Amino acid sequence: MRKLLCLIVAGMFMHTACTKAENKDSLWMYEHYTKKEVYIPMRDGVKLFTSIYLPKDNTEKHPMLMTRTPYSCAPYGEKFRPYYNTYLTNYLQEGYIIVLQDVRGRWMSEGTFVDVRPFNPNKKTKQDIDEASDTYDTIDWLVKNLANNNGNVGVFGISYPGFYSTMAALSGHPALKAVSPQAPVTDWFMGDDFHHNGAFFIVDAFSFYTSFGQPRPQPTTVGPKDFDFNSHDSYAWYLKTGAVKNFSRLMGDSIAFWKDLTSHPDLDNWWKARNVRPHLKNVQPAMLEVGGLFDAEDCFGAWNIYKAIEQQSAQTNNRLVMGPWYHGQWASKDGTHLGNVQFDSNTAEWYEQHVEIPFFNYYLKGKGTAPDIAEATIFFSGENKWRQLPKWPPANMQPTPLYLQPDGKLDFTKPVTTASFNEYVSDPAKPVPYTEDVHFMRTISYMTDDQRFAARRPDVAVFETATLTEDLTLAGPLLAKLVVSTSTTDADFVVKLVDEFPDDFKYADNAPSEHHRIPSATYPMGGYQMLVRGEIMRGKFRNSFEKPVPFTPNEPTNVSFSIPDIAHTFKKGHKIMVQVQSSWFPLVDRNPQVFTDIYHCDDKDFRKATIHIYHDAQHPSLVELPVIK
Repeated sequence: MRKLLCLIVAGMFMHTACTKAENKDSLWMYEHYTKKEVYIPMRDGVKLFTSIYLPKDNTEKHPMLMTRTPYSCAPYGEKFRPYYNTYLTNYLQEGYIIVLQDVRGRWMSEGTFVDVRPFNPNKKTKQDIDEASDTYDTIDWLVKNLANNNGNVGVFGISYPGFYSTMAALSGHPALKAVSPQAPVTDWFMGDDFHHNGAFFIVDAFSFYTSFGQPRPQPTTVGPKDFDFNSHDSYAWYLKTGAVKNFSRLMGDSIAFWKDLTSHPDLDNWWKARNVRPHLKNVQPAMLEVGGLFDAEDCFGAWNIYKAIEQQSAQTNNRLVMGPWYHGQWASKDGTHLGNVQFDSNTAEWYEQHVEIPFFNYYLKGKGTAPDIAEATIFFSGENKWRQLPKWPPANMQPTPLYLQPDGKLDFTKPVTTASFNEYVSDPAKPVPYTEDVHFMRTISYMTDDQRFAARRPDVAVFETATLTEDLTLAGPLLAKLVVSTSTTDADFVVKLVDEFPDDFKYADNAPSEHHRIPSATYPMGGYQMLVRGEIMRGKFRNSFEKPVPFTPNEPTNVSFSIPDIAHTFKKGHKIMVQVQSSWFPLVDRNPQVFTDIYHCDDKDFRKATIHIYHDAQHPSLVELPVIK
């Protein structure tokens, strides 16, 4: 799926290029803009390929808005990138100089590509480079060499380009006035893309790196070939392929990052060097972190870049926007729904017109007064409303334990019974699917999917409250605190927070949106079990991500882990549900359920495990909710 979404994030969209005007918007761009392609020299002599779209209007000086990308700044040559098909046409009409650059070692740029290249805070010579220095050198060249620029530069990008946006903020160039990392790749071990709490998200990693990871010895305009899966059923294909070492065999020896990834199964210095958060100090540009509440790939990044800057760079003009979106949906034309869940308005359009465009216009053009953008602009699903907040999490947020109870109940009071637990058998040969449908590419809508299919399985423990008599609003991070045991020496634990709709629930208006037919127009929404947030913990990392330890079989053990922030209102008449399970396939690789190096174990190593989830007075299990009082 990340491969597919590269089409969205490659600065921002990649459509078929054209050589002539397709409509009045494309005609306008051809009449008002010219295109220039240049190689910009870096301090170490490497040259980076850069496409520049310049306004023909010479009566005023223009700001520059740049995206640095590993996904290509195609089309190369005289053809125009069809920005006019996206909301980015607003920037064209405002007279921005649009800059798109192939990062070092990708596509037409020279040099060697390094995935999530570590930031170097101690650059001493011209050979000491990183993505921040490449950004500095690029901005310096643009300011000095482009006619009619006003000396102000902004940088933005979604996903991997979001990572390069974060790195831009550390460049220190005085012309860089505003940066917006959007769903930024931030920490590929703890919460973005390929690992969550040390558990390996194999569908995204394998489908992405079989193509993206292919070596590119020389600059090229020709992309890599896709891997031939020859299947339409991801569950069956990934299960048949088996242990991770079998995927490594299919990947081959040429994919450097896959070999690195599987050689570093724990949180060691190699992974720590690729976490940018410790370096987010003394950040100078105005910052606007943007992300999706239901982003299946980089939900972690925007929340945690914002928090790191708040904690380490208090003087920075720093803002956060989180909407009810899949990966990159805020840059689309339709933010009315995700899967079956409706949001009552076009949230993407609202964001574009009321937040992002005014943000860059003010800091790069001096247009208008200081933008009326709150510290935290957060959409609350459930109530389907934007809230403008002075801080995140809100000051009136109170961490509140919600306890698992006997008989499948949930309650805010601690259990009083003794020797109480749910038991299920986790079988790696029959893992719990992450979604009910048969498909191959990982879906973008599973983050709000109906969980009734999972609740019916014997290897999923289900707990729910009584029907709520008043609204309950949550805003902030979740914390799972489980007491568990396993009959083996390792296991995974997935905790899902679910909003169970009333049996008679219907949306007020099931009419199709302007751009897409809403699935819930036909889907039975009565009793819908909406996934609000789900997260996994690889059990062996429960005490330390650096030094994993086995479980003692059948011994009650504490397993606690953080779950990304949520903003959701459980409405009166709904129920809160928690589901606990030990697989989430093929979203996440299967745990063999023995303490071992999972990247290199064999198919024969996989074992069934009998799991206990305790919920008694001596062993209370709970989910700590961020309740707004």
